[in-house]
Amino acid sequence: MGIRPELVRVRLHSRRGEFVSPVRGLWVPVPAEYRLWGAPEGIDLIDLMMRHLDVEYYVGWLSAAAVHGAAHHAPQTFQVATGRPVADRIVGRTDFRFVTRSAVGTLPTISRPTRSGRAVISSPEVTALDVATDVALAGGIDNAATVIVGLAEEGLELSIVAELSSRFPTASVRRIGWILDSFGDHDLSPLLDAVRDGTVTPSALDPARPPRGATDRNWLVRVNTDVDAEF
Repeated sequence: MGIRPELVRVRLHSRRGEFVSPVRGLWVPVPAEYRLWGAPEGIDLIDLMMRHLDVEYYVGWLSAAAVHGAAHHAPQTFQVATGRPVADRIVGRTDFRFVTRSAVGTLPTISRPTRSGRAVISSPEVTALDVATDVALAGGIDNAATVIVGLAEEGLELSIVAELSSRFPTASVRRIGWILDSFGDHDLSPLLDAVRDGTVTPSALDPARPPRGATDRNWLVRVNTDVDAEF
């Protein structure tokens, strides 16, 4: 004999934090070690949530950088790119922030094992390009530079960044090139080739600041602020 959906909710609510509902109609067991949190970690929930909603996604920006070992500080939010709008929400201690991106499902990703199965994470190269594109989501230009240098230290493939460059603003590739030129020792020829045919208008290093300051002619980046990256 079936149980009415409303009774299922009542029964699960009564189980003293043993289950959590991150999205309507989905109930997830909470392991004993996460009972005080009220839910498993975001990385363990995200694939269940997105499959339930039938939404393409990848974990991105600072959250992806943390998975790749390139974040010096734990992200304050769990950042996810989605193929269609999904409302932000807090589940347990995880503050989910969803950003709609038309390219979700077509950009390179990796699959990370989790308690619930797996999570889809942007590749290191896509992570670098996303961070360089959406500097505000990266916590500002200083933190963006820290992440990009960290990704490079973890084995960022600059030839792949160059291959993907046509799918991102020219400014993004220029920022990556300028940052790695300033804070590392890398063969940047793939990136130089990728930006050579871009617009001749210089790109602001920090898009949040007025386009003032000297222009780096190698990268056509207007250096409108000092950058203090952490290593």
